[in-house]
Amino acid sequence: MLKILASRLRQGHRTNAFPEEVPPMPDRFRGLPELPGEPCPGGCRACVDACPTEAIGEGPRITLDLGRCLFCTACTDACPEHTLRFTDEFRLATRAREDLLAAPGEAYRVAGALEAKALALFGRSLKLRVVSAGGCNGCEVDVNVLGTIGWDLGRFGIQVVASPRHADAVLICGPVTRNMELALAKTLAATPDPKLVIAVGACAISGGPYRDQEEQLCGAVGAGIPVDLFIPGCPPHPLTILDGLLRLLDRVK
Repeated sequence: MLKILASRLRQGHRTNAFPEEVPPMPDRFRGLPELPGEPCPGGCRACVDACPTEAIGEGPRITLDLGRCLFCTACTDACPEHTLRFTDEFRLATRAREDLLAAPGEAYRVAGALEAKALALFGRSLKLRVVSAGGCNGCEVDVNVLGTIGWDLGRFGIQVVASPRHADAVLICGPVTRNMELALAKTLAATPDPKLVIAVGACAISGGPYRDQEEQLCGAVGAGIPVDLFIPGCPPHPLTILDGLLRLLDRVK
């Protein structure tokens, strides 16, 4: 016991200082894409053909749907001009599905705060019920990371609870498989109104890499569930998830 206490004292304070300070991001982090502003020469569509989820739209200019994007770099690897790249911008959460469309020359509209009445209810205390609706557990792991000492989600009054009856919001991960459809519906029904719905990851937003499979419903949106906060990624970095939650609660601007 004394050894454990001594070890803790040596470690000191280990929780990062976000949102006052942004913790260092890993070198391989892939954030908001930077898209070419001019049409690609020769009608090149290498990135469009390389994308496994059809996230890249064709037209006069390239667009990228972050709700489908797996951040896999298949597009950047295929681009012969190297004009398409991912930046280290981690602020990706939005309040509307259409805001997930990134376009060159247009500002990306990150999530705004809840309306005043909802903010009065949830602004100081938000209880989350996490539902893994058929995903690979990648998003669930990054949500769990927020409960560790390095992130300490509880300092913001946000906690994961074991029962939907104690929850203010249902956080959905995974593409919503048909086997999980009823369980998710029961969870939503058991969560008291008013409640929030948060879709975390490409699967929960659009089906992700499973979008063409019959066994799933293309995420919360495909299942017809109204979503209050979209957090893209595959999986989203814990900082992206935390930033989205704090934006919803008007804790960061």
